[in-house]
Amino acid sequence: MNKAIKFKALEIIEKKGKFFREIIEKKIGDLPDGEVLIRVKYSSLNYKDALSASGNRGVTRRYPHTPGIDAAGIVEESSNIEFKPGDEVIIMRYDLGMNTPGGFGQFISVPSEWIIKVPAGISLKESMVFGTAGFTAGFALDKLEAAGLTQNNGELLVTGATGGVGSFAVAIGAKAGFNITAATGKPGKIDYLNSLGANKILKREEVDDKSGRALLPVRWAGVIDTVGGNILSTAIKSTKHNCSVVACGLTQSPELNLTAYPFILRGVNLLGVKFTPELRTKIWNKLASTWKPGCLDKIYSECRLEELNEKFDLILDGKITGRIVVNLE
Repeated sequence: MNKAIKFKALEIIEKKGKFFREIIEKKIGDLPDGEVLIRVKYSSLNYKDALSASGNRGVTRRYPHTPGIDAAGIVEESSNIEFKPGDEVIIMRYDLGMNTPGGFGQFISVPSEWIIKVPAGISLKESMVFGTAGFTAGFALDKLEAAGLTQNNGELLVTGATGGVGSFAVAIGAKAGFNITAATGKPGKIDYLNSLGANKILKREEVDDKSGRALLPVRWAGVIDTVGGNILSTAIKSTKHNCSVVACGLTQSPELNLTAYPFILRGVNLLGVKFTPELRTKIWNKLASTWKPGCLDKIYSECRLEELNEKFDLILDGKITGRIVVNLE
């Protein structure tokens, strides 16, 4: 493709220690050399994108930069025979949108190992409704099932249930037949959570124990925690014997203050969600089939690139419900 071809991108620019967001024109030749050139049709907004867009050097080391850790689009050029022009593909995780120009631009150029073809059963747009958040929720549920969780074990708690990961944990878990209890700090979202399949809804305070007790009455057969901090600690102290908790977020706090008693006396397992490429195809195929919820339209709203600026602060403040899909067409 002609490297002089121009395209639109959101650029984060640093000037005298301050960061500004602008929609600019870039050229194909401005992109890094990659095996596959992709015309981006859709992206999605994630918490990490907002950090990058705010100048967080723990996410992005060098500016100017185009965020967007998720992208879905059409292969334009490829030096790898596995991907041909016209293929519909998904790119997420790895370094996309962090230190490599990301999905908030109409073109990206990436290594072939970052790419997966869109599985049968979902569209390009639907793949970005899921995005990193839906994949993370699916990964968490897969880990719980691998650790022994079944539909007959009891309640599966989802914390931070109106966020992107939390919404999908509720919807995917319900689709898979689990008894979902959703915890939220947004009392106005009860109908939303019911529409995703939650069996029971708790206020945030009900899963945020401040008593200081080392153990609490057992309740949960499994937990998908998206907030961390004392809520994660409370969940661990309330989990049944030999059952598991998956930690996949830290919007409340990265700190975890508790004793070893839940692990020693109850055999509770605390699991993480470190991405492994070998599980990528398995999770996406389940999201596109047996785990695909019928309520996708309730989980997302759509915006254009020019409307993204105001969304960054909202997601950092925890004021976004569900997912935001970015239309770059």
